[in-house]
Amino acid sequence: QVQLVESGGAMVQPGGSLRLSCAASGIIFSIKTMGWYRQAPGNQREWVAIITNGLSTNYADSVKGRFTISRDNAKNTVYLQMNSLKPEDTAVYYCNTYPARDNYWGQGTQVTVSS
Repeated sequence: QVQLVESGGAMVQPGGSLRLSCAASGIIFSIKTMGWYRQAPGNQREWVAIITNGLSTNYADSVKGRFTISRDNAKNTVYLQMNSLKPEDTAVYYCNTYPARDNYWGQGTQVTVSS
């Protein structure tokens, strides 16, 4: 059974930073392309960043230069370092494989950027 558990969300002021973590179990993590996604109130879920098993990365234009995705295969964990946060980054953040699998979604972690 696949389980993805996100953590690290919080409320921060604009310009602040957060580091999200996602611990995976039940999949052969090291061979998977992993992604971070987010869903803001009233919006569809969108992808934010992906990292391949070869450590190639790609980012949505809205976060490029501010967010960094990384992974630790020994810990079956993928991270999202978020800097220079903006109010429009407010959302529930999820991890999943890329492409995402419907039955892999976890509970997500809430990020709120507000002064």
